[in-house]
Amino acid sequence: MSWIVVAIAAYFLLAISNLVDKFLVEKVLGSARAYTFVACVLGAAIFVAAPWVLEWPGWVGLFYNLILGGIFATALLLLFASLRRGEASRALVIIGGSTPVFTLPLAYFILGDRMPSGELLAIIFLIAGVAVVAMLPGRKPSFWTKIVGQVTERPSTKTSIALALASGLAYSLFFVGSKYVYQDQSFLSAFLWMRLGAAIFASLLLTSAQARYEIKALFARKPGRKRNQSLVVGNQVVGALGFVLQNYAVYLGPVALVNALQGVQYAWIIVLGAVVTAFKPQILKEDICWRALTQKGIAILFIGVGLYLLAV
Repeated sequence: MSWIVVAIAAYFLLAISNLVDKFLVEKVLGSARAYTFVACVLGAAIFVAAPWVLEWPGWVGLFYNLILGGIFATALLLLFASLRRGEASRALVIIGGSTPVFTLPLAYFILGDRMPSGELLAIIFLIAGVAVVAMLPGRKPSFWTKIVGQVTERPSTKTSIALALASGLAYSLFFVGSKYVYQDQSFLSAFLWMRLGAAIFASLLLTSAQARYEIKALFARKPGRKRNQSLVVGNQVVGALGFVLQNYAVYLGPVALVNALQGVQYAWIIVLGAVVTAFKPQILKEDICWRALTQKGIAILFIGVGLYLLAV
C-alpha cells in the first residue's frame, strides 16, 4: 500500500482525535498532564501483542526506543497544554507547520535524506497552507497581528504559540528518530518499545502531587463522569489507530514528506471544526467569520496543490 494513502488515512483519524482532545482538555479534564498520562498509559495497552511481535533490540536499541517514547510523551504534553490556551485549529496547524520545517534539516543530517525538486515544491505548498491558517487574524486584527500571527495578543495566546512550536520540535525529533530505529528493527517491535517508553515517561508525572490530584480527579465518581471516561477511551482508540498508521507511513516513506502531509490533517480539522462550531458551539468554538473561512479556504487550496504535486 502506498505510504501516501496510509498517511492520508492516518491524518483523517488524527484530525477527529485532535478535535475531541480539544474538547476533553478544555471542557472535561481541565489538565494537560492528566490527559497525557491517560493517553500514554492507554497507548501502552498495545503491549499485549508483545509475545507475538516483540524482539530484543539490544541495549543500545532499547535505549533509543525508550528515549523516543519519552520524546513522544513530551510532544503530547506540550500539544495538550497548547490546546488548553488557544484555538484548536490555530494551535494544531502551528504544530503541523513547524514539524516538517524542523524535520527537513534533521532528516538531512541524521538520515541523509535528499528530496527531489518536485517533492521539495510539494513540501513548500503544504507548509504554506499550514502557515496561512497559523496567521489567522483575530476579530479586530492590526497590521502586525496579521504578519506575526497574534504574537502581540494576550499572554495565553503567546504561550499557546510557544508551546505549539516546542511540540512541533519534539514531534520532529520523534519521527526522525523513529525512522532511524526502523532501519534496524522491525516496525511492530520498535513501535511497541517506544509505546513502553512513553508510558514510563508519563508515569514520572506521578512524582508531582498536583499531577496525582489531577489524575485522581479524572476517575472520581461524579455525574456524567462515566460517559466522559468512555469518550476518553474511545478517542484514544481512534487516536491510537491514526498514530499506528502515521508511524507505518514513516516506516514506508520519506519522513519529511509524511510530516509535511500533516497539512491534510489540519484541512480536516478546519472543516470539521467549522461544522461542529456551527451546530454545537457549546462543544467547540472556532472562528467561522467570513474572513477566517476565506483564509482557511486558501490554506486548503495550498494543501491540495501540495498533495497533487506529491501524487503526480
